[in-house]
Amino acid sequence: MSPAGAGSPGGTGVVAGASGLRRVEFIMGTAISLQLADALPAATVERLAEQTFAWLREVDERFSTYKVDSEVNRLDRGELTAERGSPDLRKVLDACADLWRATDGYFDAHATGRLDPSGYVKGWAVQVASDRLMAAGATNHWINAGGDVRLRGGPAPGMPWRIGIAHPWEKDKVAWVLAGTDLAIATSGTYERGFHVVDPHTGEAVSALCSVTVVGPDLGTADAYATAVVAMGTPGLDWLARLATRTGYESAVITEDGRAFSSAGLPVAS
Repeated sequence: MSPAGAGSPGGTGVVAGASGLRRVEFIMGTAISLQLADALPAATVERLAEQTFAWLREVDERFSTYKVDSEVNRLDRGELTAERGSPDLRKVLDACADLWRATDGYFDAHATGRLDPSGYVKGWAVQVASDRLMAAGATNHWINAGGDVRLRGGPAPGMPWRIGIAHPWEKDKVAWVLAGTDLAIATSGTYERGFHVVDPHTGEAVSALCSVTVVGPDLGTADAYATAVVAMGTPGLDWLARLATRTGYESAVITEDGRAFSSAGLPVAS
């Protein structure tokens, strides 16, 4: 998934000027793209970009399941208690517990047998970064972290951002194009990483849903919902329909056998 017109996120790059900045870094095992579209001084834009990526690097150090000394791994090994962890660690654990209840246990940070809150953390980290940019006056921006996208405002006055949802099999096509000025968009599925999502109730990898996109106001929540629905399999379609009527989180799904579904309120570009 990438904002329409965005460059290919390879390595690290910066393009800055008086009217904005686009920057890409590889963090959390994925390319994270930032575009700031406000007409702010170049020095201000550079500072905001550096603060954004510094935060995302901090999150990676704290929550990575691949870094031996991360808080998540120390907690999982019993070397750290939640009470003695950072406020962010406790906040994430509390959110994961709430999401476990909200998804009937299908979002489970222990689904693989070890502590791994990654299905929430990436979206949450991007949401926090976007909220901080808004508070700093950068009201027109997007952040894309490997398919988890938070966007505000637009690329130019009166224009919404347009976001293409990747087609799972036809790499040169998109399945949907979404448009908006204040959206959190999260996609989970099997088409890039294989059958990596586990049904926590059976302990088995799931395969029925190839791509699940959830759109709503909070990216961490949307990220967790998308992961949970992949774990649910086809019953997740009914769960998403109920979710849209209760909470306003919209969705789009492609099944492994090629069927496509979307909720009535999905913000599809006209």
